[in-house]
Amino acid sequence: MDSTDQKKNIMEYETVALDDENSALVILDQTKLPGSTELISLHTGEEIWDAIYLLKVRGAPAIGVAAAFGIYLLAKGIETRDYDVFYREFCKKKDYLNSARPTAVNLSWALNRMEQVCVASQNLPVAEIKQKLRAEAIAMKEEDIRVCKAIGEYGLTLVKPGDGILTHCNAGQLATCRYGTATAPIYLGQERGYNFRVFADETRPLLQGARLTSYELHASGVDVTLICDNMSATVMRNGWVNAVFVGCDRVAANGDTANKIGTSVVATVAKRYNVPVYICAPTSTIDMSTATGADITIEQRPAHEVTDMWYEKPMAPAGVKVFNPAFDVTDHDLIAGIVTEYGIARAPYTESLKEIFAQKKVKTF
Repeated sequence: MDSTDQKKNIMEYETVALDDENSALVILDQTKLPGSTELISLHTGEEIWDAIYLLKVRGAPAIGVAAAFGIYLLAKGIETRDYDVFYREFCKKKDYLNSARPTAVNLSWALNRMEQVCVASQNLPVAEIKQKLRAEAIAMKEEDIRVCKAIGEYGLTLVKPGDGILTHCNAGQLATCRYGTATAPIYLGQERGYNFRVFADETRPLLQGARLTSYELHASGVDVTLICDNMSATVMRNGWVNAVFVGCDRVAANGDTANKIGTSVVATVAKRYNVPVYICAPTSTIDMSTATGADITIEQRPAHEVTDMWYEKPMAPAGVKVFNPAFDVTDHDLIAGIVTEYGIARAPYTESLKEIFAQKKVKTF
C-alpha cells in the first residue's frame, strides 16, 4: 500500500494502472474514499481476486481493465516454455479471477478477450504470447477511455444546458479509466459550459453515490447535490430533474439492465414523473447471449454491509435476517435509451442492440 499526496485532486489519479517493472496491478482503493486516498499494489491472484470482490476496484469498465492487467501479470509468472502447460495454467488463473463477481459481464468479457490472444498466438513462443497479452491489456485501457468519451458525446445530445441530471451509484471516472459512463456527458458538459445541476443518490448500502460520485463531481467543480435514495421522487416531483443517467453491469438482449441495487426504483419513479432514464453502457457490457433480465445472476452480498458498515455500533438487532442483493434489474420498458459508444439504442431493443453490434463490426475503437 502506498500513501498518496492528499493535496492532489482525486481526478488526477489513475483508477487502474500496470506497474510491469514490479509485476504489480496498482489500483486506487475505493473502499477508503473519500476519507483516505490510497494506492494498492497487487501481485498475487488472491490479492487481485479480493480487490475485485471487496470492491477495492469496482465499476464494470474498471473491473474489466483490472482483470486484463491481472491475468497478464499472472500469466507472466507462469514458468514454462510449453504452450499446452502455459495455456492450462492460464485457464486455471482466468477461471479463478472470473469467480470474483458474477453479475458484471465486463469481468468475463475481459478475461475471455485475453484468452483469445492466447489461442490466436499458440504457435508462438510463450515469451511472445506474454508480450501480446501485455499489449492487449494496455490496448483495453486505452480503448476504455475512447469508449467513455464517445458515450459522453452521444449522451450530451440528450440534454441541454442548465438541465438537472440525477444519477445513482458511481458510473464515474472512479468506475472507469477516465470520464466514466453515466458521468461522461456531465464532464463533457462541464468542459463546454453547460452548467448542469446534478443530483447524486447516496446509494445504500455501500454509499457509492455519497462516497464516490459526489466526491469526484464536487472535486471537478460540478454543481452536485447529494440526496438520500428515498428523495429521488421529491426532486423529480419538484421538476428539478430533466434526465436520469446511470451505468450498468449487464444489459440483456431485450434491453433489461442490471445495475446497482435501487436503480429500478429510480426508473420506476422517473416513469411516474415523465423523466427519461438513459443507461450508459459500453458494448462490452451488453450480453446478447442473455435473453432477459430474469436470466442475469444477481450477486448476494454479506449482511454486515447493511447492519454494521459505516456505524460505530450495529444499527440492527443481532441475528435479524438480511437480504442484500448487490444489483437489481430495470425492465426495458422503463428505459428511454441505451447510450453506447456506437450510438443510442431505443426500443425495441431486441432490434436496436443488434444494429449497434452491426456498427461495431465496421467501426473500431
